[in-house]
Amino acid sequence: MAARRLTAGLLAIAGPLTIAGPLAAVARPGDAPADVPPTVAPFSAHYSADWKSMSVGTSDLDLKQNAADGTYEYTWRITARGVFRIVYNDDVVQKSWFSVNADHVRPEKYRAEQGGSTVNIDFDWSGGRARGESEKKPVDLKLTDGIQDVMSIQVEVMLDLKNGNLPKTFKIVDKDEIKDFLYTLEGPARLRTPLGELDTVVVASQRAGNNRVLKMWFAPSLGYIPVQAERSRDGKLEFAMRIKTLKR
Repeated sequence: MAARRLTAGLLAIAGPLTIAGPLAAVARPGDAPADVPPTVAPFSAHYSADWKSMSVGTSDLDLKQNAADGTYEYTWRITARGVFRIVYNDDVVQKSWFSVNADHVRPEKYRAEQGGSTVNIDFDWSGGRARGESEKKPVDLKLTDGIQDVMSIQVEVMLDLKNGNLPKTFKIVDKDEIKDFLYTLEGPARLRTPLGELDTVVVASQRAGNNRVLKMWFAPSLGYIPVQAERSRDGKLEFAMRIKTLKR
C-alpha cells in the first residue's frame, strides 16, 4: 500500500518535475553560461527517491534527440527498491515526444504506464485537438498555443528560465483534463550534491486551489537541468528527488 502511494505521489511530481567542477556565481534567469547549448542538450540523470525522509526507490530522466528531424523523446522512469519493490514491482514510465521551435516546446504525443494503467495522448496541432485514452476513458481536448503535457512542461520551464521569460501560469494536459498551474520563481539557492556544490534557481508550481506545492531546483551551469524536486502538502514534505549522477 505504501509503495502504491509512493508511485502515485512521484507521478504527481511530474505535473505541475552534473558535471562536477568549478561553477560560476548564481545566474539570474536569462544569464545562461556561454557553454549552454542554444536549445536543450540531451542528458541522462539518475536520482534518489525519498518518501517522508525514507529512501524508497530511484528515478531516472532521459532526454534524447532524433538526429533525423531534431525532435526529442523525454522519459521518466520511477523504480521502487527494497521491500517497496516486493509490494509494488512495476516501474512507472512516462514519455513525451516533442519539438522545439523558437525556444518553446510543442508536445506531439505522451504515453504513461503504471502496471495495467495507461495514458496515451496524441497532439494534433493542425486540427487543434489532443486525443487519446486515459485509464480507459476517452480524451478529446481543445488545444491552444503553449499547452504542455506533464513531461514536456519540465523542458519548457528549463528553456523559459534560460531565456528569462518564465510565465506565471501554464495549461497542462493531465490525464483527461487541461489544468491551470501557477508558477513562481523563488530565486537562487546553493545546493550541496554528490556532483559538488551547485548554484540553482528554485521554481515552485501549484495547481490553482490545491494545497500541494512542487519545488524544483534547476542548475543554470548545467543547462537548467533539474537537480532536485520536493513536493509538500500544507507545508509538510511528502516526496523528494535528489540528483546522484548525470551523463551527457
